[in-house]
Amino acid sequence: MSDPHTADLFAPPAGEPQVLAPGAVLLPGAALDDAPALLAAIRDILARAPLRQMVTRGGFKMSVAMSNCGALGWISDRRGYRYAPLDPERDAPWPAMPPVLQALATTSATRAGFAGFVPDACLINRYAPGARMALHQDRDEADFDQPIVSLSLGLPAVFLFGGFERGDRPTRIPLGHGDVLVWGGPARLRFHGVLPVKDGTHPATGACRLNLTFRKAG
Repeated sequence: MSDPHTADLFAPPAGEPQVLAPGAVLLPGAALDDAPALLAAIRDILARAPLRQMVTRGGFKMSVAMSNCGALGWISDRRGYRYAPLDPERDAPWPAMPPVLQALATTSATRAGFAGFVPDACLINRYAPGARMALHQDRDEADFDQPIVSLSLGLPAVFLFGGFERGDRPTRIPLGHGDVLVWGGPARLRFHGVLPVKDGTHPATGACRLNLTFRKAG
């Protein structure tokens, strides 16, 4: 008998939305056509606000390298987690969110049933092989009525989509280049994370996975 938590169940035909849970929708390959323009915009952002490995409240360096664009950027240091209008490494505003990124987020949210989503923060995460993200909830935003839109580019990864308690067993969802995952409404505060990214190279990104998460933070 198949294990309901294995990734094999989450391989819908390309382009066909899949409802993973109430409020959570996978849009396979939704960003493939726009990927070159999205990557060019990301390169421009990172040239101005370079990636960095932030430190957690406990003093541990995160395995994922991060930056931001938009009116607000998510930061982590010994003071904790929060959104801020200034990049602390440059003491300057985060780069503006390029229209191609904002359009991708708004269109994807609408396809998933969340019309009118206009993000003011975009977190850019680079996962080198071995990098991971522990199970967590996104609770730093001001309005939990707004969804999270997550874009995957480059190397594949396995997304862990859990329940409302940290100990709930998560479902494993494979994400590939150009996939977009949206969760909000009744799924907004579910725990989620990413398993360690496996070794490999991708023609679009090289030896890494890029993940952008769009939020309405303020």
